[in-house]
Amino acid sequence: MLMPKRTKWRKQMKGRNRGKSFNGNKLEFGDIAIKAIEAGRIDSRQIEAARVSMTRKINRTGKTWIRVFPDKPLTAKPLETRMGKGKGPVDRWVMNVKPGRIIFEMAGVEEDLAREALTLAIHKMPFKCKIIALKDTNELY
Repeated sequence: MLMPKRTKWRKQMKGRNRGKSFNGNKLEFGDIAIKAIEAGRIDSRQIEAARVSMTRKINRTGKTWIRVFPDKPLTAKPLETRMGKGKGPVDRWVMNVKPGRIIFEMAGVEEDLAREALTLAIHKMPFKCKIIALKDTNELY
């Protein structure tokens, strides 16, 4: 699973996830991609599940790019624990995704097969996404 090798601080605050994505909102590497429509938080396990389903569908042909990286630690206290006594340990690694952010890109695969593979990956996402292609990149999000 994806996680940073080291971080400056062990725990972070959750923060806010508002506005549109101005970074990573254009196709850079591939011909077809998944773009987020809603804001949300994507987990390292969800990224891995989507990646596995895509690569199995395309039989490891072509190339895929993961354009998101979960570098924010989320903490959770154990179940049935009383309040207080500090913040809990790091439970999982996430990334805040804003609308318009490209999540996966794909190239070297025929478009019908790529759309099927990306549709499988969209079902693993915790927010609404859509498939965009290089030929119709005039859309904002």
